[in-house]
Amino acid sequence: MRGLKKRAAFVGAIVAPALALSLPASTASAHGYISDPPSRQAQCAAGTVSCGDITYEPQSVEGPKGLSSCSGGNSRFSELDDDSKGWAVTPVSSSTSFQWKLTAQHATSTWEYYAGGQKIAEFDDGGAKPGETVTHQVDFGGLKGQQKVLAVWNVADTSNAFYACIDVNVS
Repeated sequence: MRGLKKRAAFVGAIVAPALALSLPASTASAHGYISDPPSRQAQCAAGTVSCGDITYEPQSVEGPKGLSSCSGGNSRFSELDDDSKGWAVTPVSSSTSFQWKLTAQHATSTWEYYAGGQKIAEFDDGGAKPGETVTHQVDFGGLKGQQKVLAVWNVADTSNAFYACIDVNVS
């Protein structure tokens, strides 16, 4: 009986690691989005605007780096690209804080902000992993009036980025 227990323990010690290695790795189910001022996906999640899948996954707007779409090129979230959808516009000053809510921290190369067809700010994190929130103070320069801001979180160790659009009225 004692030999049988030793053999079972030995087989278990060999099989368990092999089994663990053969199981599929789980992928991260969440990432991040702009929560303040409320991005389009934050408005969907809050029910401010009626949306599809993005309502349940505001943190999941991920796509290849270098895109300029609110959906990050993801057809599941294409309603984020629809400028006529009735997005709430937030009044802001010419220098405004944008806060990202992060549900999975990724090594970060840069954070970029675009408005009026031009880059208005860039923050270089040099590969650092952020905390649960990240806030950037963005200066709109001479831009005034209603603007659609495209915020991009460029991940350092993949070819992807996270995208968020925020509708603001710069005073």
